[in-house]
Amino acid sequence: MKPELLPVLATDGDIAAINAESARRRAWARFEQEPRLPGNAESVVDKEQIAAQFFGDLDALDRLENLATRFARVEDSWRADLVQAQVASAVHRFENARLHLERASGRGAPREEVERHSLTLDQASGVNLDAVLAARHRIALKSGKLEDLVPLGALLADLDLFDKADSIYRQAFNAFTGSSPFPPAWVSFQLGVLWGELVPEPDLAAAAHWYRRALDYLPGYVKARVHLAETFLDQDRAGDAAALLEPALQSRDPEVRWRLAEALAAQQQFGAAQLHLEAAREGFEQLLRKHPLAFADHAADFYASGGNDRPRAYELARVNAMNRPTRRAIAQLRAIEIT
Repeated sequence: MKPELLPVLATDGDIAAINAESARRRAWARFEQEPRLPGNAESVVDKEQIAAQFFGDLDALDRLENLATRFARVEDSWRADLVQAQVASAVHRFENARLHLERASGRGAPREEVERHSLTLDQASGVNLDAVLAARHRIALKSGKLEDLVPLGALLADLDLFDKADSIYRQAFNAFTGSSPFPPAWVSFQLGVLWGELVPEPDLAAAAHWYRRALDYLPGYVKARVHLAETFLDQDRAGDAAALLEPALQSRDPEVRWRLAEALAAQQQFGAAQLHLEAAREGFEQLLRKHPLAFADHAADFYASGGNDRPRAYELARVNAMNRPTRRAIAQLRAIEIT
């Protein structure tokens, strides 16, 4: 029996979004005033990652790279190496991230900090997974915290242990005792991806339930809107998909316009659909020029379908699989190669 989920009383998602943006700006102001003060640069990294992860503010990646460069100029210590490792990992420059992490370790960085980042790198790039799984189990068992349980659930899902992943995600949900809507929205989204995309036979109703729950917590959660819209499209609910995506058009995520183009085409609004499709293409190309490794996988999916450029899709999928030979990346490459 699946664990019953406990209710989470969280801050209103729209208010939380406003507060998050204010916190991001304050973090930058503190860094500008005292860049070397412990915690200032690290706080900027945390706040910018929230902007990118939840709100589709992909310019955050440019700001993070700017931060890492500036911080390294004024701080010659393991702290700068850890920040550079985090930023390199965020844009999927995994080898570069490992070099910074090794240097941070050699310069006296706390062992637990180095281990945490190393596990993230190994899991993201699909290497040493047996060791990562053992470590994730150990850390999650010791802390019982949501932030340690969710990466364990994600790894179990990557290993096709779907029921175990579901159980861990539910445990993470029940472990949360705060008031921020971000953690429960994150877990809900992960459950939506699990049942809507990762299992061999997707359960669209379950996926839609979890994506809706993520949006109940955080209406501005762009990825949740995109994935729920995809679920609606699979259910022949193009009008609902379009209505869901329109409020997210202000984000920098080109998948919003890609899926909106599909929704409009399904409603035979071909002119508008073509405009959004071209905007999506330009959006992907802009991101690929700046951060090719970070967006190779999503761009490959785009060019394999609506973008209608299979050679481009295959090349991007090959780049992604070489950079991070995960099971999912290899499966994507084979699927594009076969078709």
